[in-house]
Parts: sequence; C-alpha cells; structure tokens
Amino acid sequence: MPQPIAQFINIGERTNVTGSARFKKLIMAGDYEAALDVARSQVENGAQIIDVNMDEAMLDSAEAMTIFLNLIATEPDIARVPIMIDSSKWSVIEAGLKCVPGKAIVNSISLKEGEAPFLEQARIIRRFGAATVVMAFDTDGQADTVARKVAICERSYRLLTEAGFPAEDIIFDPNIFAVATGIEEHNPYAHYFIEATSQIKSRCPHAKISGGVSNVSFSFRGNDQVREAMHSVFLYHAIKAGMDMGIVNAGQLAVYDDIDAELRERVEDVILNRREDATDRLLEIAERYKGGGKQRIEDLSWREAEVEKRLEHALVKGIDKWIVEDTEEARQKAERPIQVIEGPLMDGMNVVGDLFGSGKMFLPQVVKSARVMKKAVSHLLPYIEAEKTQGKGGPKGRILMATVKGDVHDIGKNIVGVVLQCNNFEVIDLGVMVPWQDILDRAHQEKVDMIGLSGLITPSLDEMVTVAEEMERAGLDLPLLIGGATTSRMHTAVKIAPAYSGPVVHVLDASRSVGVAGTLVSDTMRDAYVGKIRTDYDDIREKRLARPKADRLISLDAARNNRAAIDWEAISRPAPTL
Repeated sequence: MPQPIAQFINIGERTNVTGSARFKKLIMAGDYEAALDVARSQVENGAQIIDVNMDEAMLDSAEAMTIFLNLIATEPDIARVPIMIDSSKWSVIEAGLKCVPGKAIVNSISLKEGEAPFLEQARIIRRFGAATVVMAFDTDGQADTVARKVAICERSYRLLTEAGFPAEDIIFDPNIFAVATGIEEHNPYAHYFIEATSQIKSRCPHAKISGGVSNVSFSFRGNDQVREAMHSVFLYHAIKAGMDMGIVNAGQLAVYDDIDAELRERVEDVILNRREDATDRLLEIAERYKGGGKQRIEDLSWREAEVEKRLEHALVKGIDKWIVEDTEEARQKAERPIQVIEGPLMDGMNVVGDLFGSGKMFLPQVVKSARVMKKAVSHLLPYIEAEKTQGKGGPKGRILMATVKGDVHDIGKNIVGVVLQCNNFEVIDLGVMVPWQDILDRAHQEKVDMIGLSGLITPSLDEMVTVAEEMERAGLDLPLLIGGATTSRMHTAVKIAPAYSGPVVHVLDASRSVGVAGTLVSDTMRDAYVGKIRTDYDDIREKRLARPKADRLISLDAARNNRAAIDWEAISRPAPTL
C-alpha cells in the first residue's frame, strides 16, 4: 500500500444528527446509550476520529453534546480515538471542548465573520490544547476556485501562526463540492479541490488537509454503489495530492482496484473533469449499478396522452424536444397562461421533487427537469407580460426575500422567487448573508406585503428568531414566511412564532409558496387562514410542552421510591453450617 494512503485518517461521519437518520432518532429520543453503539460501530469499521455533530433545531445542542461526550469518555473502546467536535454554533463547540479529556479537534472556524472573531476563537481552542479545522471561507463566501481556496488558507495560516497557534494543529478544509450535478460550472469542483490541496500543502508547512468526502457524490444520492466508487476514486487522487484525512463512512468505501473498470473510468472522467460529456456518460450506466441494467428502448407512446400528462412526462424525463409545442397547446386550452404554470407544469415538478426526495432521481436529472421547466416558462412569459399590460392582472403583491445573516445558500430561495414571479408577484430579493437591519429597512422602503426568510444551516434558525423579534420590536404586522432545508413546521411554531405577534407561516417548498402568498394577500381568505395557522401552531406548542423531556437519569427520590419490593420475612433463610 502506498505510504500516503496507508497514513490517511478516516473520520467517522455517522455520529451526526444532520447526516444519520438513525443517530438523530436516538438522540432526539434521549437514548444516548444506544447512540453510543453508532460511535462504537464507526470505530470498529476503521474510523480513526469520530465526528460528533448535534446541530438540530429542536435539540438543546450544547446539552446533547455534553451528555454524549461525557458518555464517550466512559467507553474505552470509543474514547481511544480522538473526538472531532462539529458544530456551526460556537457555544456548542465550547461546551464540547470542556468534556473531552484528550486532544480534541474543532470543526470548524473560518474568516466568515472577519479576522477578530477568527483569532479569538483560535485563542480559546489553543487554550484547550485542541486542533482545529479551518474552512476556506471568508467574508466574500465559500472559496470555489483554486486561487480562492489557496489564498484564504494562506491568509488563515499566516494569521494563526503569527498569533502563536501551532501549525501542526491546523487542518484546512478547502471545500469539497458536488460534481456531476448537470450544471457546467460545477464540473471542475473535485479537480479544483485536488489541485488546491497540493498547493496548500506546499505553501503551509505542517498543516493538514481534510474535507467532507460524501459531498462530492451528492448528485447520485440513492445509488450507493456509484457513490462509493466516486468516494474511492476521489480519495485515490486527493490523497496523492496531499489530503491527510476526510469525513467518510469508513464501513462503506470501495477498494479502488476492485471497482468495475467501466464504472471506474467514467467516475474518473467526472472527478478529474476529463470530458465535457462526463456527467452524461456516468448517468448512462448509473442505473445498472442500482439494480437496473436493461438496455433502454425509446418509447414514444407517451406522446399519445393528454397534453397535461405529456408535460408531466417531459419534466420527469428531462425531455425538451416537444416542450414548446406542448406548452403552447396547454396555453390554448387554459383561460390564462399562468394557469399552465400553476397546473400541469407545477404538477410535473412536484413529481420530480417526490422522486428526488425518495432517492429515485439523481441531481443531474433534476437539473435537466428544471431546464425543461425554464424553457416552458420562457415560452409563457411574453403572454403573461402582455396580460399585465392589458390590465388583466396587476401584481398580486410585493414580497421581500432574503437568506439570513450567516448563511450563503440561496438555491431554494431563488426557485421560490421564480415561481412567485411567474405567478404575478413582485419579488425583491436581497440575496444572501442579509442582517436583520437590512431586511427591516428595505421592507419599510419598498412597502412590501410580506417578508420571506430562507436558510440552510442550523444557525440560520436562530437568526430567523432574531428577525422575528426585531419585527415585533418595530411594531410590524407583515406576514413572515419561513423556508429552507433546516426549517420545519415544528421549529417555526415553537421557536419563531412566539417571538412575533404578526402572521408566521412555514412554507414547505416552492410549490406551496404561491398558495400561501396568494391567501395572505386575499381580503376574503387571509383572516381565516391566519387564524387556522395560529391555532395549529398553538396546538403544536402545547403538545411539545406536554411531552416529558427524555433524560437518561431520574431523580434520587424517584429512584428510591421505585426500589424493588422484597419481602425478607417470606424468604426461607437456611442457617449457616459452621
């Protein structure tokens, strides 16, 4: 085995409530003893570091981290490996650092908030004697090119070492992003990471390189064999470039030489970005490794169906050959062009969303579907605009949208914005990393009808509560819409709604946004809808508060009262023979 590969460190990823459904279920139920088995299994399967993450909106993350790490400390077969304390909340990281008896690793710090907070966090980490992961992230966002990755890591290295932080305790994460997404700009992401790794190792002596390996294969979620092949091929090349460790499921890594030759070649084309058609070629054979394998024969019988079904089929299969003529046929049947979007096109995209959510479609296929949808909408837009100029339908309402401070993710928000605009709403998009002051100021300036907040990472949820509190302080009564991957109806009802007396509504996805927004601007339906939402949220809170908090221990008095009832008088005690 080559020396770099032999020295590579596997970081177990399953003790993570955001990445393991089983671990999350156990932690949420307070079954920490069973959760320890997940950690133990990771060590037994070859993990040399355990990554522990408790970032869940409905969980006291600091308390959960403290309980779990204290339990790990009592298990020699788990505690023999280092612990990586993984959280996007600094308070959780500090709580974890107080529980690890040996040398811990913090995951992570970055220059996202500037140099002063970065150096202060590094000072605290050093005081605990821990190492730290440093993300390639600054005030301009995550680094996605080789030049940006190297520049941010070099700057971080200089700041840390000049402040006395040991270079050997610095672990850079130059950001592993998904490839083969169907979006051309994403094609070189894996190659960029590998190239940046080589340069960072040469420019930052003694520093280490790590990354979340499973990110690279997210496009093929649901196809474990292809994902494992992508992980192995990626690691094969990244380790040779200098990657020292990675967050990966140690029990599910294919051996590079054992991967089917055809699959390995096509995966390698994707990882190294060797061909323009690499994604399509991998997609061609992916189904074979998921249990399919039959040669596809083009079936055009779907062209004989009603136009609504033809549109749905075209969206699900990503076929744009007839989309314009089918969209025009649907427009001719509808009273208004917007009804084609609200009806068959959204119905088709809902099917796509359901298939992707259940792992039956891959991300590049979803991107193809989105392109077909865009082509259909582009055909309809001139008719929608013409209808507006004729006075048949002015804007239904004005909506301000923003990804909250601390979060750079905006794909979902952008989709919602497009859907709302297609449905005759005026959308004012403030972008990402937007502080609450800017949100409230623009809402006042633009005289908007409602505010929509988006977020993908857990700290975004706290920032949404802050926005709600500031809206209450400002005396606003605008509806507040909440959306994003980490948000939930439960969190909105329990954490956000109590902070604001105005209407607060959790919007599950883009397809629901139009109905919610339309109801909130309706003179006849708004009051009843808001009343029902408030009643539902009150009910959720009451049930949540009534649920006993799961705890591993009961009080001493309760334990004494629960002692075994033994009738000593009824027991026959033989006299000892002396």
